[in-house]
Parts: sequence; C-alpha cells; structure tokens
Amino acid sequence: MNRINLITLGVRDINKSLRFYRDGLGFHTPSEEDNPAVVFFNNAGTKLALYPIEELAKDINEKEQPKRNGFSGVTFAYNAKSIEEVDDIIKKAGGIIEKLPQRVFWGGYSGYFSDLDGYYWEVAYSEDWSFDEADMLIIK
Repeated sequence: MNRINLITLGVRDINKSLRFYRDGLGFHTPSEEDNPAVVFFNNAGTKLALYPIEELAKDINEKEQPKRNGFSGVTFAYNAKSIEEVDDIIKKAGGIIEKLPQRVFWGGYSGYFSDLDGYYWEVAYSEDWSFDEADMLIIK
C-alpha cells in the first residue's frame, strides 16, 4: 500500500467549506448542487472530500463517536512553484493566517493558514523541489 486515493475532511458547514475550497483556493469539483451530502475535489493523483463531521463520526463508530480535541497533529500542504505563489495563496485562501510566509529552518519558504474547521494548511516552496509532467511533487 503506497498511495492515498482520498482524504476526507469532516466539516461543520458543507456549503461554507465548499465555497472556501472551490472559490477561495480554486479546487475543482463537479459538484454544482446546493447543500450536497458530500463534495469531491479533483486533484492530481488524489481526491479531497468534504463530509459533515457529525456524519463522519457516526460512520467511524455510531455508538461511541470519536472526540475532537485541539490540534490532531495532521497538516496538509500545498507545494508552490515560487515564493510569489506562496504569498499569493496565503493571501487568497480566506482562512486564518496562522504563520506569515517566511524563510524557514529547512531552507525553504513557508506559511500556514487554517480553514473554516481548523485544519492546518502549509503553503511552501523550495528551490530543491521540482514537479513531474503530472504535476506531482518530486523531493530529492
């Protein structure tokens, strides 16, 4: 097992989250309906799904639903192709800027924002990275 096909985020308001990801971040989705049960975004190599958090918790365990307490230790990343792209994405995201973009200890340039449900997204660039013909990140 060496792939991730789908990442599902449990969200409080699927309509607001749909607008955040589609309109704010520019994620592509075939979904055009109001108040969808689930939303799938098409990304290179994987899909990102939005699903009501209460329903996701029930799907995991209907009798003893998981509790959500603070930072889960999970972050998502958007790897940019330039410093300017990092700055642009952080400004346009529409979430809460958690860390302004800056040079970081590992030699790159990075910042963080959180979305409407508190999920953390890093937007980062490194001169050491490249992308293949399918726009997949190559880290050497």
